[in-house]
Amino acid sequence: MQCALAAGVSMGAGSMLGACAGVRRLDLPQQPEALRANPALDESRREILYHAALAPSGHNSQPWRVRIESTDEWIVEADPERRLQAVDPDNRELMLSLGAFAENLSLAAGAVGYDAKIQVVAKEYFDRDVIRVSLRTDHPNPYPLGRITRRMTARPGYRSDEIRAADIEALRAAADGRLFYFPKSSPHADRIRDGVVECSRIQSLRDAAQRELVSWLRLSDRDALEHRDGLTAEGMDIQGFKGWIVRHFIEPENFMKTTFRQKGIDQTARLAAQGGGWLVITSSGRTVADLIEAGRLFERMALLTRERGIGLHPTTQILEEKHGIDLFASHHGSRVIPQFVIRVGYLDKYPEPVSLRRPVEWFAPYQQFTHMS
Repeated sequence: MQCALAAGVSMGAGSMLGACAGVRRLDLPQQPEALRANPALDESRREILYHAALAPSGHNSQPWRVRIESTDEWIVEADPERRLQAVDPDNRELMLSLGAFAENLSLAAGAVGYDAKIQVVAKEYFDRDVIRVSLRTDHPNPYPLGRITRRMTARPGYRSDEIRAADIEALRAAADGRLFYFPKSSPHADRIRDGVVECSRIQSLRDAAQRELVSWLRLSDRDALEHRDGLTAEGMDIQGFKGWIVRHFIEPENFMKTTFRQKGIDQTARLAAQGGGWLVITSSGRTVADLIEAGRLFERMALLTRERGIGLHPTTQILEEKHGIDLFASHHGSRVIPQFVIRVGYLDKYPEPVSLRRPVEWFAPYQQFTHMS
């Protein structure tokens, strides 16, 4: 959808001065406001949650809350107000996002000298309490946190060469063997590409799905600063003069127009043709714990890609629409349970992440408790 705007606003090209830049993640302070600071979170615990929240989520909805039961006992909740009911009615993707959140949390905790025990407590997809986190002091694990802060979804600019075997093996090992690569030249890659484009078309024409996307657009700087979530112009790769026009003159409701929808479908087709193929990450089952684990495996794998010059673009529509679900079932049957379908390719120039995140205190507010451990 980001490219629909870029195509729909056919202004003169050309680079613009820095004043044309929109709100980016690094522009925003992360220190808590004095009146909102959570006394249960010292600097190291805030750092853990800051890195956890750099996990990906559909429409950048950030569907997590953290209930601080004591300084070292937390509950990660599914925030019902941040559900994507039109495209994720079963909360499957929400649970995957909480899994990525848990992986970042565990890695960040280790880096600052804690062992984080991650226990999945939810039994059903709609349970509020999903993960219990128990922190214990430990020797620091020198994990490079820059992997977390610089992870991002990259969309344009993929080279067409196929992914080297050594890189695929490294990514597969990080995903505990549950990653499968389909090179661009393979018939299976052709089917995935065509399925992604068709599912994008189907979803773009579904009013409920389109309106849900519109509700997460943060086109103006004011909306971006107020919400610090959702899809900004910068986050959708609309930059320079086009980005300035979008932020000042385009309303989110414009996305409901037929012309914007069609341009988004066309751009999806152009992007789907780029890259070196497709990755599929599967789960061993369909329980909440299986989805949390799949989300953790995805994040663990994704954190390795920048240093290898590999871009990742999860294409969620193919697993959100019946056409795509049936496509996988017809070729693999019930024995394969896909949770992520990802366009993959080498990048000559890797961009820096710009998607916004809410401050820690916004999703982990202060709550009094009876004791601090």
